[in-house]
Amino acid sequence: MRVKTTSPNRVKLEPLRRSEAKKETATQKALLVGSPNVGKSMLFNRLTGRYVTVSNYPGTTIEVSVGHCEISGHKYEIIDTPGMYSLSSITAEEKVAADMVLNEKAGAVIHVIDSKNIERSLGFTLQLIEAGLAVILVLNMADEARGLGIKINIDKLRNVLGIDVLETVATTGEGVKQLLSRISHAKAAEKPEKLNYGSVIEKAIFSISEHLDIDTQISKRTKALQLLVDNATFSDSSGNKQPAIDAENLREISRECRSQLEHSVNYHTTVAVQEDVKKILRKTVEFPDKHLRTFRESLSRFCMHPVAGIPLLFAVLYFGIYKFVGGFGAGTVVDFLESTIFETYINPHVIGFCTKILTWEPLFGLIAGEYGVITLGIRYAIAIVLPIVGTFFIAFSILEDSGYLPRLAMLIDRVLKKIGLNGRAVIPIVLGFGCDTMATIVTRTLETKREKIIASILLALAIPCSAQLGVILGLLSGHPYALLAWAGFVGVVFLISGTLMARLFPGPEPSFYMELPPLRFPRPGNVIVKTYSRMVWYFKEILPLFILASVLIWAGQLTGVFQFLVKSLEPVVNAIGLPDQASVAFLFGFFRRDYGAAGLYDLQRDGLMTGNQLAVAAITLTLFLPCIAQFLIFKKECGTKISVITSLCICVIAFAVGFIANTFFNTFGIVL
Repeated sequence: MRVKTTSPNRVKLEPLRRSEAKKETATQKALLVGSPNVGKSMLFNRLTGRYVTVSNYPGTTIEVSVGHCEISGHKYEIIDTPGMYSLSSITAEEKVAADMVLNEKAGAVIHVIDSKNIERSLGFTLQLIEAGLAVILVLNMADEARGLGIKINIDKLRNVLGIDVLETVATTGEGVKQLLSRISHAKAAEKPEKLNYGSVIEKAIFSISEHLDIDTQISKRTKALQLLVDNATFSDSSGNKQPAIDAENLREISRECRSQLEHSVNYHTTVAVQEDVKKILRKTVEFPDKHLRTFRESLSRFCMHPVAGIPLLFAVLYFGIYKFVGGFGAGTVVDFLESTIFETYINPHVIGFCTKILTWEPLFGLIAGEYGVITLGIRYAIAIVLPIVGTFFIAFSILEDSGYLPRLAMLIDRVLKKIGLNGRAVIPIVLGFGCDTMATIVTRTLETKREKIIASILLALAIPCSAQLGVILGLLSGHPYALLAWAGFVGVVFLISGTLMARLFPGPEPSFYMELPPLRFPRPGNVIVKTYSRMVWYFKEILPLFILASVLIWAGQLTGVFQFLVKSLEPVVNAIGLPDQASVAFLFGFFRRDYGAAGLYDLQRDGLMTGNQLAVAAITLTLFLPCIAQFLIFKKECGTKISVITSLCICVIAFAVGFIANTFFNTFGIVL
């Protein structure tokens, strides 16, 4: 296949002409590996520019970024692997990354580490070297290490490891040209220093090595160690799984080895590697005698403090979400686009134009009627949803680029463990406030299937996307007590549901570890690029669905199905204290929850709902069915049975909680 660039993030695959086939096979591969938050993706963008495509790794749902560059007349395919800490994988993403390192025939394996935390990542470098791979060690964030007084002797480190070592600063591009020039010269260490894992493990490795007959690019020693640690099978270079050793022999060797060890094999090998790392660092790195805590470090600790971090979190939520997204995005910008642009200029002109040329009433209704493609579908998508999504993604990109999100994960790790998750789940949950569909995909980073299912269900049930959240904040901004009631009910449902699922899906308490990137001022360029790419992705998803919803509603009106469904929903919405007109908004919610929220916006604008009714409607709609796109991703990630049962339960829970809220307000005479 030939890759033809069509846009910064999309490529089109076309059949190769015969004259190009030979040229394409000459392309060499280079893998970028490293733990999360070390600047690997930024370095990937520097190496490949804009010629990037994202696709699923064969046989998995894990996305891998691939780019191309030319070095000394040779084409290279640069692959940005998912974050990993070692060859012993835990999460689905780490398993994919390890599989790529062990089986992809790469001309270079570029290991990117954070220079400030070299001692944490150098052990992985030693594993890669021992595997016989052509490793280039990239000490990224070199400027920050120098700022802390850490002096790394590159020449000594290069000699000790026997591989190429260089410094980079991915954010500024420092060292990137030098790295490009080194990729084509990458080679395995000639005489790599053999790690000593202790007599018991060494004996087991030797026994397994004697039975190995698989031809892969990594050393037999590494293959044997991986089998001993994981009791797994290896893939050959074509990706086909095959036994590396007779299963009974492997079990016997593994059983004998483990019986003589105090802890797991992985524990003993990790300790052995860290001992070697300490020896190497003593020879090659000078750390400052006295560590002076900088303002950034003090602020970092403040963000994660279980007491002091809470007010900061509320400040971020208040100014970043409530004021910026809810006030500015859902208020000022939506009012301008809705009232000034659409209601004053676009809709009257569209209706007037269509009245003159579209004499057939049904066709007029499709384009410019009450639920027309332009007057409703495009108006909702552009005037209501787009500004809210845009302002949320700006806020999210700023938080992401500043390094606050990993610290937020540390802050709420203890709370999330109560519901069967850990701090790592904060990333998909926070991202869910932008787009639940995207967030459901990101649950792949969680360690176990149990955590993935719990997080996906919570996203579908109690996490409003940015468009829905923004509209709700705009609806309730004039009723602050209604806003508090909405947050309280949804928050309680989130915690109760998570706690019940943690007991329904029993399992060990999830462990949590995360590399903390430094706190830094967000770079405007990064924020703009991230916001733009997410908005384009989101807008391409929702605009067709909004148009499709308008067409389906139009068809439903012609056939009478729409009116029948609205009438059928009226008793349900009446039961939770809402007027008949609210049934239309909930019907919209079957297409997308944010589409339904936009329907509530029209009801509120027309003065058809009280503060109590707005709170009940917002609570119910927030807990309502996931949108079509999220349902499809949920089905793909967790299976048809779980997704269908979950959706039915969510529908019941949403209206049950709405009924409870309405009853609670009426019983105690609460007026919001």
